[in-house]
Amino acid sequence: MLQLLFYELMPQLFLFYRKMFEILSFFLFIGLFILGMTLLRSGLSTLSATSLKKWITTSSESTWKGLVTGILITTIFQSSSAVMVIKLVSVRLVTVFQSIGIILGTSIGTAMINEFITLDIGSLIIPIIVIGCILIFRKSKKVHNTGKILLGLTLVFGSMWFFEYLAVPLNELDIINKIILGISNNHFYAILAGIVIVGSVQSSNAILGIVMGFLSAGIMELDTGIAIMLGANIGTCIDVLFMGFMSRGKEERLAAYAYTWINVIGVAAFYPFIGLLTTFGQQLSMHPDVQLAHVSVIVTIVTSFIVLPFASQLKRLL
Repeated sequence: MLQLLFYELMPQLFLFYRKMFEILSFFLFIGLFILGMTLLRSGLSTLSATSLKKWITTSSESTWKGLVTGILITTIFQSSSAVMVIKLVSVRLVTVFQSIGIILGTSIGTAMINEFITLDIGSLIIPIIVIGCILIFRKSKKVHNTGKILLGLTLVFGSMWFFEYLAVPLNELDIINKIILGISNNHFYAILAGIVIVGSVQSSNAILGIVMGFLSAGIMELDTGIAIMLGANIGTCIDVLFMGFMSRGKEERLAAYAYTWINVIGVAAFYPFIGLLTTFGQQLSMHPDVQLAHVSVIVTIVTSFIVLPFASQLKRLL
């Protein structure tokens, strides 16, 4: 009797532990992705820190120069640098007017990072890991930071592969399947999901990396991914607004409001055209993850070049 009960329970126990392992692995690789982005940011920023501060102060005199500055610093730090912009305003390195251009540039830079993580370097991951491990233990700061960059790359691209691999088994979970079905039938819910998740995790690139994995696995449609991406743009405003509220200076609050309004207006402007963006994105590439990355770049560039000529009016409005 006990033996029969054991044989009946074994498949259920195996299925339970397998699902638990998949869920834990999913969260593990979210952490590894964020760790990889952190190593990239640390290595790149340390290598360029000596000249970056001077370059920012001299290259953001106009909003157009600030746009280029924002793209550069976001590419260097490998994350949305809006919080850093608030810090620059707080120490009076840049004005609120100058910060608008930099903020627009950081949005484009963040979208460019999404393009970067769609690259296929699977065959190079092992050699890069070996070289990175060798370099990171060297005493030379430049060599050490180069090792950080290489290890960060392997973590980012390795995590992307596992996001795609885990998408199918995770979709078999009732709660995940219901969430994906719910947001797939309603773009507004998908935007809300992007806001809440990115607002909690504070890494839009990590969340879009997961979405790209679901898109590549064929579990999620491109229009849903675009809606989540739009919501993620608003979700990144939460820590910026918090920093602005906590600051005693008027300039910092204005910069935080500028960042928030730019993203909210951009999302509101593109929300009615999600279907059009989906069709356009599908014509740009055969790969769904690359399609989402292309659409993200298009949205941020169009938003930036619409807002940029009206930067002075936006400052007065704020």
